[in-house]
Amino acid sequence: MFVKICGLTTPDDAVAAAGAGADALGLNFSTFSRRHITVEQARDIVAAVPAGVLLVGVFRDHLAREVIEIVEQTGVHAAQLHGSESAETSRQVHASVPILIRALAAGDPQLAEIDAHGADVVLLDAPTPGAGVPFDWTLVGDLTARHRVLLAGGLRPENVADAVTAVRPWGVDAASGVESSPGRKDADAVRRFVTAAKAAEAASSVSHPPLPTSSHDRNPA
Repeated sequence: MFVKICGLTTPDDAVAAAGAGADALGLNFSTFSRRHITVEQARDIVAAVPAGVLLVGVFRDHLAREVIEIVEQTGVHAAQLHGSESAETSRQVHASVPILIRALAAGDPQLAEIDAHGADVVLLDAPTPGAGVPFDWTLVGDLTARHRVLLAGGLRPENVADAVTAVRPWGVDAASGVESSPGRKDADAVRRFVTAAKAAEAASSVSHPPLPTSSHDRNPA
């Protein structure tokens, strides 16, 4: 079970999440988010996180060149496009960024054309990202049979096992569900979330394909 903790804003929280067993950490560059950070803040986080953790830049309606520039400036390993980006924008980003996550709300009509984006991972979120409210998991349908699905939207330590059992996603993603306040993580909640998610997958005996090989086995200095 791939576990991503999103909306990290400080090196200390990022290191704690990595130590709790998170496979990936999301750094939000969208000014629409309360968890928005600058390039300088991102560099500090990237420098602090140990090798082997995937660092994901989260973007919303940035131009492809802006995404690529920020990825290069910060040293993150992957880009998550979380707005109304076209398939062409996704492909332009993916030509320069090793791993691409395309995020859409469950039930979004754009999911019918998700293959055109060429994403390595499809993140399914609630209609209002970051609001802490789960969506109807039956909306996932058969997407998990065709894509690596990263399930998000209102997940927290208390419900992530139910989500894994019901949806059998490739991975899970949490932000507000493991926070003490917007942008600040609760280390105990992160640990419980990671433990519950991975235990639920182990109990389901479902295997999922790994991500393509990338540079995230080491951190750029």
